[in-house]
Amino acid sequence: MLRPLVVRGHEVTVWLSRYGKARDPYSIDGIGVVPLASRLDFGAAIRHADVVISQYENVPAAAALARGYGIPFVGVAHNPAPIIFKNLAAASCALVVYNSLHLQAEADAQFAEHPQWVRPAASIVVRPPVFTEDYATVPGDRITLVNCNPAKGARVFWELARRLPGHHFLAVEGAYGQQIKGDLPNVEWISQVPGGRMRDEVYARTRVLLMPSAVESWGRVAVEALASGIPVIANPTPGLAEALADGGIFCEASDVDAWEATIRTLDNPAEWQAASGRARQRSKELDPTEDLARWVEAIEAL
Repeated sequence: MLRPLVVRGHEVTVWLSRYGKARDPYSIDGIGVVPLASRLDFGAAIRHADVVISQYENVPAAAALARGYGIPFVGVAHNPAPIIFKNLAAASCALVVYNSLHLQAEADAQFAEHPQWVRPAASIVVRPPVFTEDYATVPGDRITLVNCNPAKGARVFWELARRLPGHHFLAVEGAYGQQIKGDLPNVEWISQVPGGRMRDEVYARTRVLLMPSAVESWGRVAVEALASGIPVIANPTPGLAEALADGGIFCEASDVDAWEATIRTLDNPAEWQAASGRARQRSKELDPTEDLARWVEAIEAL
């Protein structure tokens, strides 16, 4: 979402709020990044900003600093937890950006339920942008799960691998959550893959993507897979149902028999091709150009 702001000529800097490996400031896609370990003074730097954007647990502190300097504050919401909306209500947001229509509707319901909360001055929906050229590849032969923690459906994944010993599975370690690592000969486990290498190391090896997630406010991995025409089998959370629409195949996460039957159906080349075609069509429908133009226009209006 920040890349098109750079293209428009704006100076964009991201200040990290958690410790990582980096200590010195660096640049990616024209965006300056300041690690927490650099010990640079965010409070002093923010006074020179024209707009402050933040999300998650950083909203209260960032919004307070922005408010103190009279700078417009923008909150980004991509999580349905009530605390997200409560923090945004207290932040005096000039703009809130939701990652889906269903999350915007959930926010409306939360604000209606808590009339003491201050509604944001304005809001827009910007679906997590996936540029087809960054992810499109020739699908492989694996049945893949990205992030093997319980909330992402790891137990469903391992049960399917056990039931389908003749199929090749790929388990991609996630960046967060307890990872469930089994020991089956038809499952290959790989370490966490940076976003810039997902196309070549994950999607180029994937024939079917599994998303038995308990909660997804959108489902970016699913949309990335669509770019290559990879059929996605998903639990119909509000986010995944909105993101995939007719381009996905839906099974309740609790119904492992349905997941197994669907995978066996996709073993038929004609069925796989039909599902792949629907995935590609949905990928085209999710072109981020209009969303990002609306986002840039909203930021520049502040």
